[in-house]
Amino acid sequence: MEIKIIEDSKNKLVFDIKGESHGFCNMLKDELWNNKAVKVAAYKIDHPLIGIPRFVLETSGEEPRKVLDSAVKKLKSQAEKAAKELKGI
Repeated sequence: MEIKIIEDSKNKLVFDIKGESHGFCNMLKDELWNNKAVKVAAYKIDHPLIGIPRFVLETSGEEPRKVLDSAVKKLKSQAEKAAKELKGI
């Protein structure tokens, strides 16, 4: 996964996530929406085979990078928990 920042301002972050598809992007978008400071959390992929997901994240005061970092940490924690539970099967 490679992240390229396109726009970074006080309440808005636009970035590309090279190497990811709808699976991860949908999980990230859903986790971002769990934060009450998020006003916009969306992504698009221009071409289904060769497109790179572009995210737009807007907040109502919190720093978008901190909101993104928090969401990624929560997803990582959920993935680690799921991996532990699967080992027990």
